Amino acid sequence: MSSYSVRPATTRDAKAIAEIHVATWHAAYKDLMPEDFLQKATVEKRQAYWREAIEYSEPQLLVATNGDEVIGFVGFDRSRDAGTKSTTGEIWAMYVAPEHWSKGAGLALWDGAREGLKEEGCTQVTLWVLLRNERALRFYEQAAGFKREMPSLKTVAFGSAKLEEIRLKRTVD
Repeated sequence: MSSYSVRPATTRDAKAIAEIHVATWHAAYKDLMPEDFLQKATVEKRQAYWREAIEYSEPQLLVATNGDEVIGFVGFDRSRDAGTKSTTGEIWAMYVAPEHWSKGAGLALWDGAREGLKEEGCTQVTLWVLLRNERALRFYEQAAGFKREMPSLKTVAFGSAKLEEIRLKRTVD
């Protein structure tokens, strides 16, 4: 069993969240996105973004901790996709420090987000994943119970690369 705890993020966590975000992007996307694009995602830029997200609760943010160390985070709220019902939530972002991959932190974060979405009255939840991000797809489909929505495939530009994303969906229960 994991020793991870999940709690609401505070502004003190913004730097740790930014560091995890940048490190995880480099580890997870190094073979998917252009290096120059990854280099533009700096801790300073991400820290400002996450500090504002925490202050305004948009999205709601939880962190996973191992002792006193923040090792992952999840941002969730109502779906940003056009035409979705008000009862549809979305995982906006979920990242775990690479050294904690496959050790239970992702599931702990997902459980926390699911409880938060339930409290918000959401009955469905979606998220977007790069089609070539096999590790994330495996986690969301096998461990967290999401299913692919095949007609949802879209192409998104990441610097000079155009990559396909697919939406995954499940009930909040």
